[in-house]
Amino acid sequence: MPPTPDATAPGAAVPDREVPDRGRGDACPGALRLHQADDGALARIRLPGGLLTDRQALALAEAAEALGDGELETTSRGNVQLRGLAPQCAADLAERLRAVGLLPSDTHERVRNIVASPLAGLDGTDSADVRAWVRELDARLCASDWAAGLSGKFLFALDDGRGDVAALDADVTLIAGSGAATADRDRPALLRLGRAGHGHPVEAGQEVTAVLDAARSFLDALRTSGRKAWHLREVPELLPAGSVPLPAFAGAAPAVGALPGGLSVGLRFGRASAAQWRALVAAATASAGELRLTPWRGAVVPGASADLLPALAGAGFRTEPGSPWERATACTGLPGCAKSLADVRSDAARALDTDPRSAAGDGGHDALPVHWSGCERRCGHPAGRWVDVLATGHGYRVTVNGPAAAPTAAEVTNEEMAEAVAEARRTTK
Repeated sequence: MPPTPDATAPGAAVPDREVPDRGRGDACPGALRLHQADDGALARIRLPGGLLTDRQALALAEAAEALGDGELETTSRGNVQLRGLAPQCAADLAERLRAVGLLPSDTHERVRNIVASPLAGLDGTDSADVRAWVRELDARLCASDWAAGLSGKFLFALDDGRGDVAALDADVTLIAGSGAATADRDRPALLRLGRAGHGHPVEAGQEVTAVLDAARSFLDALRTSGRKAWHLREVPELLPAGSVPLPAFAGAAPAVGALPGGLSVGLRFGRASAAQWRALVAAATASAGELRLTPWRGAVVPGASADLLPALAGAGFRTEPGSPWERATACTGLPGCAKSLADVRSDAARALDTDPRSAAGDGGHDALPVHWSGCERRCGHPAGRWVDVLATGHGYRVTVNGPAAAPTAAEVTNEEMAEAVAEARRTTK
C-alpha cells in the first residue's frame, strides 16, 4: 500500500514523540515500482512542475487505455496515476514513458517530486517564470547519486512569488524574489525549510544549488544523528533557522475559466477518462502544445483561447467558477482501496451536486477546501485548513481540520452530509 500520511495537522510543528515511525522502507509507488491495489496495479508518473507536452499527455492516455482502466488520475503534487494495470505490464509501461521523455532516470524517478506555480509567466502579474528552475532542478536531481536516498514523498516547491505553492508546506520551498507577493523588487529569492516561518536569502544564480544543498543537508543530518525521517519537517532541530520572516501565503489555486495567458479547467476528484484527456490534449495542441497540471487537481492550457471552453465543458471539465466542486477532493475509497469504509467518491459527488450553496449562488472558490477520506490515513488531504469528511462505517464525521481548527465534529448520515459539509466550509478561514 502507499505510505501512511503523517497524522499531524498541516502547518503544525512535529514534536519528537509524534514523528511517524519510519523504521520500514518507503513504499511510495512510482512508474517502475507499481503498487498493488484492490482494482489492480497502480503506477505514479512524476511530472516535475506538472509540465507536459501534448505528445507526452497523449502517450499517457494511450497507456491508460492499453494497459489500465482507461482513466487518468491527477494527484496533489501535479503527478499522474494510472490504475487497474496488470502486474505484467510494467516493462511495456516503462518503454512507453521512456519514448516520450517521461522516464529520464530509473534510479531517481520516485524523487522527482517538484511542484511549481502553474500560472508562472502566463497571467500578466509581475511574477517570475520558474520553468527554468523546474528543468534545472529535475536534471540535477537525476544526476546526483545522493538524491536517490530521498523518500518518494519528499517534496520540492518552486514558487514564482505569488505564494501559491509556497502554502503547500513542501520540504524545501524556493520563493522568487520579485512578483506579486513581494514589495521589494530587488529582494533575493528565499529558501524555506519545511514549515519554518523564516527563510534564507539565496544569491542570484544559485537558487537551484541552494535547493539541492538543503536536501542533501537533510540526508547528511539523518546519517549523523541516526534518525529516520521522510520529511524535513520531522527533524527541524537538525537544520539551520532562516533569518527573513515569511508572510502568510495565499495558497490560491487558479480559478477555472479563461485566464490572460490561457485556460484553466478542473477535474472532478482529479480523474479523467482517456476520452476526456484527449479533449484536453486537443486544446493544448491547438494552442502552445503544453499542459500544466496543478497541485489542486486541475490543468492549465497555456495560450488557449476562450473559444475552446465550451468543448472542454462538454467533455466534462469544470470551466465555470463558483461551484461547490471547487477545492473538493477525495481519496480513492471503495472499491479501489480495501482499507476504505465507504465508496467516498460516489458519496462525495452526491453531496457536492446537492450542496445547498449551489441554489444560493454561494461561490466555492472562497470556501474552505473539503476532503473525503475512507479511513484514518486521509490519503491526499490538502495542506492548511480544510474540512475533513471521514467515513465511519455508518456515515461520516465532519470536522474542520488543520491549524487553529475548532475541535467540534458532526456525526452525520449520507443524507445529512451535504448540509453539514456546506456549513463547515462556510467557517471563517
